[in-house]
Amino acid sequence: MDIYVVKSGDTVDQIAAAFSVPAESIIWNNQLVYPYPLAVGQALLIGEFDEAAERQRDAGGYAYTYISRWVLEQTLPFLNRLFVFSYGFTTEGEIIDPPRDDLWMIQLSQEQDTVPILTLTPFGQDGKFNNNLIHQVVTNASVTDRLLNNLVFEMQEKGYGGIDIDFEYILAQDRDFFTAFVRRAVEIMHPYGFTVSVALAPKTSAGQKGLLYEGKDYAAIGAAADEVLLMTYEWGYKYGPPMAVAPLNMVRRVLDYAVTEIETSKINLGIANYGYDWPLPFVRGETAARTIGNVEAVQIAIRYGAEILFDDVAQSPYFYYTDGDGTEHVVWFEDVRSLQQKYALLPEYGLKGIGVWQIMRWFRGMWLV
Repeated sequence: MDIYVVKSGDTVDQIAAAFSVPAESIIWNNQLVYPYPLAVGQALLIGEFDEAAERQRDAGGYAYTYISRWVLEQTLPFLNRLFVFSYGFTTEGEIIDPPRDDLWMIQLSQEQDTVPILTLTPFGQDGKFNNNLIHQVVTNASVTDRLLNNLVFEMQEKGYGGIDIDFEYILAQDRDFFTAFVRRAVEIMHPYGFTVSVALAPKTSAGQKGLLYEGKDYAAIGAAADEVLLMTYEWGYKYGPPMAVAPLNMVRRVLDYAVTEIETSKINLGIANYGYDWPLPFVRGETAARTIGNVEAVQIAIRYGAEILFDDVAQSPYFYYTDGDGTEHVVWFEDVRSLQQKYALLPEYGLKGIGVWQIMRWFRGMWLV
């Protein structure tokens, strides 16, 4: 495998000849669009890959129930676990099903020997994480048991293999109650053969302040759960200032702390499969970035003749362009270079695997790497 960064004047045929590979393999690896224009600074994955070499790492991916069937079929051969997003619940412990049927996703997963995992989220009626809903459930033992037993029945009925608990913005006062909720989930789920995983906000210290962090006890949750996902992304986010979504220097800071609290064999590294396009100038409270796919980002650079740059600290690609209305934009995304750097952290830290948020867009390069 080679990664080649496009220079001015390069063509696919020239690059193929230089590496002695078929041009078709470069087109396929990198999802190039006819007539195959390239962007200066674009990272191309070069090599011919053996389909039998799939699943070299333990990998999970999150998907909404409205994912394209074609995209899911392309992705499943690379996944050990499919996290179906998501189930909700009421303050009385009753389950709220996803807005669309999930049985077809479970069936496809099982056909590919991928374990379907039920993702549980505390969304309120506004579709956002609701910490009052969390509070009412985790502080009431009878409601906790009702919810978990309802989930066991649902998981048995549908063929799920485990549960992923994705509770965010937990109140600091509910920190120990949430840990107890995870322990109780393990007690109830394990006799039925179900695994329990927990998604963790990307903390860099035990005493880190903020609503995302104070309700999560890394050490206690890591000891209770079968595995955890570090959500090592969203430093660059929709309403925030433009920056890399998952800068490598920040990802390392999270790992440096996490491995002091949690067994490394339980830790999955969060991987972002998306980027953001911000209009400039950025005005806090007003500017909102557009979420884009990594393949789409390169097509935008090609369309506007932008040169793709690479930040050495964040180890992430970015570029500027001016649209047809004269508005300047900056785009940060992931490419095969940035992903290769993140994947290298797995053996370095001895991690279990990766969890991709999310697999709704097909990015072949991320799986080939």
